Amino acid sequence: MTAPSSAMPSLLGVFGHPDDESLLAGGVLAQHAAAQARTAVVTLTWAPGSPRAAELADALRVLGAGGPRMLGYGDARDPRAAPGRPRLVDAPLDEVVAALVGQIRSFRPGIVVTHDAVGQLTGHPDHRRTHQAVLLAVHDAGLAHLHPEAGAPWQPGAVYCATHPESGVGALGPLLTGVGKRVLAVPDAYATTAIDVTPWSEQKWAAILAHRGEVARERPLPGILARLPEETRRAVLATEYFTRLAPGPAPGAPHRLTP
Repeated sequence: MTAPSSAMPSLLGVFGHPDDESLLAGGVLAQHAAAQARTAVVTLTWAPGSPRAAELADALRVLGAGGPRMLGYGDARDPRAAPGRPRLVDAPLDEVVAALVGQIRSFRPGIVVTHDAVGQLTGHPDHRRTHQAVLLAVHDAGLAHLHPEAGAPWQPGAVYCATHPESGVGALGPLLTGVGKRVLAVPDAYATTAIDVTPWSEQKWAAILAHRGEVARERPLPGILARLPEETRRAVLATEYFTRLAPGPAPGAPHRLTP
């Protein structure tokens, strides 16, 4: 994700909820789209036709990331998300992985962007479940004998997990604790990539604002950001942090186990 703009890889974002794509990776999605790289977003919870589906479509249009790709599972904390469907956290993991393998093989991304292992500052269970399913799906997608019904194998070059290092939490910490939320940052060494997305900050903010229902509420992050002074908000949104994970075999000593 630090390649020159002329060589930007295609990017598939896979996130738990509508608005995660804009908050966590809106800058890099806009950056890659501006460089004519293919971009798309898969959203695991909320169903097409649900209250937040149209907002997601508007946000993705702003970011140049195509139309919504919604798996339609229920949100762990909101029964309106997908009535009659299981919650993501209750769905069989193999089922979720198979659906993501199909998305990866269909889109054939160079890189996949998703949540980190701790669940993005507040530890939302849908974020953690998404992280787990994505790591399994990225590995499975490259193996022809796994999920053959999902199409020809495809191995992305890397997974980037959106994260927040301890030194980069900044104003977000007191903003979240002020509304009773946890702050789960990772050690700085876990953040392998920090991207200045200032050139795409207006697009990113417009995409966040497209999630109108969340902006209108007090506790969700879009609503918190909307109440901030512009200068503070710009500083919060200016940098996106990621942990890079490489799927597939990694070279090591040929005849012994090594760390």
